[in-house]
Amino acid sequence: MNVYDSEKMVELLKPLGYSTTENPKEADLAILNTCHIRDKAEQKVFSDLGRLRIHQKAAQKLGKDLVIAVAGCVAQAAGEEILRQAPYVSMVFGPQTYHRLPEYLARNTNHLVDIDFPVESKFDFLLKPDAHKVSAFLSIQEGCDKFCTFCCVPYTRGAEYSRPVKAIIDEAKILVDQGAIEITLLGQNVNAYHGENTDGAIWGLARLMEGLAKINGLKRIRYTTSHPRDMDDALIQAHVDIPQVMPYLHLPVQSGSNPVLKAMNRKHTIEAYHEIINKIRKKRPDILVSSDFIAGFPGETDDDHRQTVQLILDYIDTGYSFCYSPRPGTPAAIADNQIPEEVKKVRLYEIQEVLLHKQLQRNQADVGKIMPVLVEKVGKKQNQFVGKSPYLQSVYFQGQLRLLGNIVDLKITAGQANTLEGEIVTMVKAG
Repeated sequence: MNVYDSEKMVELLKPLGYSTTENPKEADLAILNTCHIRDKAEQKVFSDLGRLRIHQKAAQKLGKDLVIAVAGCVAQAAGEEILRQAPYVSMVFGPQTYHRLPEYLARNTNHLVDIDFPVESKFDFLLKPDAHKVSAFLSIQEGCDKFCTFCCVPYTRGAEYSRPVKAIIDEAKILVDQGAIEITLLGQNVNAYHGENTDGAIWGLARLMEGLAKINGLKRIRYTTSHPRDMDDALIQAHVDIPQVMPYLHLPVQSGSNPVLKAMNRKHTIEAYHEIINKIRKKRPDILVSSDFIAGFPGETDDDHRQTVQLILDYIDTGYSFCYSPRPGTPAAIADNQIPEEVKKVRLYEIQEVLLHKQLQRNQADVGKIMPVLVEKVGKKQNQFVGKSPYLQSVYFQGQLRLLGNIVDLKITAGQANTLEGEIVTMVKAG
């Protein structure tokens, strides 16, 4: 979502004469687009601001200026605190107000803080996409009404909002016209999507993907991030009926223990999660299932942790895991049964070891298979290219420059924990 928002900010700035640079010394404007989901991400903001301050001072000595802005969820949660700790920051604005960026710059306002949740949708003010990427992001839903006790998203992104169907399909058509053959649909609770069509009908995510699949040239559709409560039968069936929907499901569960899930306010049981995975695997046996896990949630026992490890062994192919990080303003942050940091780290290590084993197991099982791989970029070695399998695995292979942006059939020759290797069989041209 932050990548998508950053790209939209770039599009907003282009008509004002701005272009991107990789060198901070050349910049007139630096925007940190931030994440508040974990404490480590928030702390990185202030260290990055310190580095930008050095460039700002250097620019001032030359009679120039470097305008520094902080956007995103840390800005939303800690707007005034950012200015207190870093008074050299000119603008602080949240994820729902960045469409006002041209206005901020035109007003030349200093020490601006805009962390409103405006009545108008920012999507009504954003420019047409100018991504020109073979694989593109498309935001369809924002915010969250779930209020998990560990999560700050409802407070930083606001209530759930689904974009209208036509706006999404129009944007997808533009992205495809610009060269995208894969689109990833984004949302904090993307499978809770319930957008209105022009005839007044409300479409769910499955119906939306069915409509997107009719766009000529769109070969692949993905979506993230999902919530188990919104994983309905229609969405499961979409993985069978719509060829463009990739056989990959990221479905965060966070814990394998019912008492912990209850304390997290996840509003689903581990048995319900099992049922979802069993149901989709029955219909789509090859699907790769990914999930998120929190180690050391307040009150988590050794047995709760063991249940999480067992869940990974039984149901999960790959995933992401983190130590529990208290977020200010969330109920879990003030719980009196916090887990010691050293215990969290041990549990995280055990989870990550099991995930690494499962990833290696899955990737090695793919050796010998032929997969259609979307070629995305040039690798580091001579004639090496990097592509993406239908299962979101990175695949390295030897090829030619003309393959970039195409879907190529590769025979998988090796599988490591995080990557696959392959060799060309045939090429299927995009478009």
